[in-house]
Amino acid sequence: MVPRSDVRVTKKSTSKFKPLVDALQKLEPKGDALEVTFSNEKELGSMRNVVYSYMRATGIKIKSGKDATSAKAYFWREK
Repeated sequence: MVPRSDVRVTKKSTSKFKPLVDALQKLEPKGDALEVTFSNEKELGSMRNVVYSYMRATGIKIKSGKDATSAKAYFWREK
């Protein structure tokens, strides 16, 4: 058995969410939010999982919100 923190998954770097990860790296504290469209709740869940993995790897806290009527999600850094 190994600690979960030692397991590194590299699939996200080659996935369809790579542009999301690249954009997350450009977020500034108290700066603009990143607007992303999604087609269904499953896709939004996958995006959020990528963001959670990014936060674990970098230690950067990213908040999110969604506008269900226009199928858009927002990601931003507060501090």
